Amino acid sequence: MPDALQCVRYDKHGHVARITLDRPRVLNAMNLRMHEELAQVWDDFESDDDIWVGVLSGAGERSFSVGQDLKELVRRVDEGTVTSTFGSRGQPGWPRLTERFSLAKPLIARVNGYALGGGFELALACDIVIAAEHAEFALTEARLGLVAGAGGVFRLTRQAPFRVAMGHLLTGRRMTAARAYELGLVNEVVPAGELDACVDGWLEDVLSCAPLSLRAAKEAATVSATLPLDRAFATRYPWEERRMLSRDAVEGPRAFVEKRPPKWTGT
Repeated sequence: MPDALQCVRYDKHGHVARITLDRPRVLNAMNLRMHEELAQVWDDFESDDDIWVGVLSGAGERSFSVGQDLKELVRRVDEGTVTSTFGSRGQPGWPRLTERFSLAKPLIARVNGYALGGGFELALACDIVIAAEHAEFALTEARLGLVAGAGGVFRLTRQAPFRVAMGHLLTGRRMTAARAYELGLVNEVVPAGELDACVDGWLEDVLSCAPLSLRAAKEAATVSATLPLDRAFATRYPWEERRMLSRDAVEGPRAFVEKRPPKWTGT
């Protein structure tokens, strides 16, 4: 487990990992230290076989994350140590969540407040997004002379109607949680006081499923998203091969026949 984390909280209980962006005084803006710590966290999350699902959130009541720490960015620009474009290769914390394309464990984003710029990009990289009613989403980079290089340009145009996505990319306009739900970018919107209970309900449902089935489904869905249907069926999915030969693939049907809850082992 990562040691001496300062900008991220990482807690594991049972089969659940909770990852919290922990810079509430600056609305959980992401600096280089946070990216470095998150890389350690994602490595551990991915490698720990006892962890089956993760919840990503931001500390405090105001913000999931407002994206890049712009004060740090300006300082680095003045020092001549930064240029930015698509992706984070060669930068601290690489590969970041937005580029961990083979991460098969499901991730739930708990969005309480602002999810702007890189914060919105993190949410778009998660599998399930639960938002408080007061949450706001936007890719504001163009207003700052930047580009949504952590996948926002690519993911928003795939996850929302193209013209709607372009409208937000080319204006930096914000969308409410209700609008994000209408566009299919959010799975559920609830009052802030009900956010944790809602996330726990989704966690309970996710954990009722076989962990290898979840990884196989996520892998197949993401890999095949841009493939023709015939190629999607013919593509090799390593997690599906593991699921197919697993004990859990036998445990599920047997538990159903025996009228008892299945006992998943992830093996």
